[in-house]
Amino acid sequence: MPASVRRFAAEGASALTAPRGRRVARNLPSQRMFNFCHRYAMKSRFLSCVTGLLAGLVLLSAPAHADDSLSKVLAKKSIALGIPTDFPPYGFMGPDFKPQGLDVAVAQLIADKLGVKAELVPVSTPNRIPYLQTKKIDLIVSALGKNAERQKVIDFTIAYAPFYQAVFGPKALTIKNFADLGGKTIAVTRGTIQDDVLQQVAPPTLKIQRFEDDNSTVAAFVSQQTQLIATGAAVAALAVQKNPQIEAEYKLLLKDSPNFIGVRKGEQALLDKVNAIIKQAKTDGTLEAYAQRWLGRGTGNLPE
Repeated sequence: MPASVRRFAAEGASALTAPRGRRVARNLPSQRMFNFCHRYAMKSRFLSCVTGLLAGLVLLSAPAHADDSLSKVLAKKSIALGIPTDFPPYGFMGPDFKPQGLDVAVAQLIADKLGVKAELVPVSTPNRIPYLQTKKIDLIVSALGKNAERQKVIDFTIAYAPFYQAVFGPKALTIKNFADLGGKTIAVTRGTIQDDVLQQVAPPTLKIQRFEDDNSTVAAFVSQQTQLIATGAAVAALAVQKNPQIEAEYKLLLKDSPNFIGVRKGEQALLDKVNAIIKQAKTDGTLEAYAQRWLGRGTGNLPE
């Protein structure tokens, strides 16, 4: 405490302990002490406010947190890519027990163009987005369709491959429109685009049986646990090729939904770089070659 404050405090104390007649006479020092202390306190409060304001201005003027999503990948010299291993021809285990397919080829292409090692991480439909959000992977390259719900939690690159979902069933079963699905049974993989669309267009009497992965969904249809299957055209074609006895055919289109690569929210630098790689691969014919090899048809007009 400054000496002046201590002096006024002593005077005030003397005034309070003096006889009653003298207190009035010594009231002036006491009042002066009060005024001075009040001014001192206000000054201290003002300085505290100024200090707080200056600190706030420093924080506001500081640059925003830099997006280091791309630099981190380049620094660690590897990128974790979520790929399917049970979803041919997009991703499956080959005879050499190594993953292969269109998505695997695209994942490897991205790593090669970045000049880093590709860490291929098998993912399923239910866990691929959680894996991305919890940073177990850096990108989803797993036949990922884009919809409004998914856009709330992750970002998407431009499309890199064609994909459409449809209803397939035996030739002997007549299905001309969605109303004809009434009273039938259908297999679908839980949480997929086709599952979402099916719920919107199916009649109330359609019995939907959901499975956790595409292999289980196809197995249920092939073993005639269900009459129909809702899946991607390429998956259905492979199932028919392996199981000609089911004599399945295309029935109804659910959605034309090309594949996109999933990126974590806020990682714009990595998103922009991957988009540049995809655009170059479209221009030089790489994606067209992948589609012809694995899907038996071209990429068509992919949206950006």
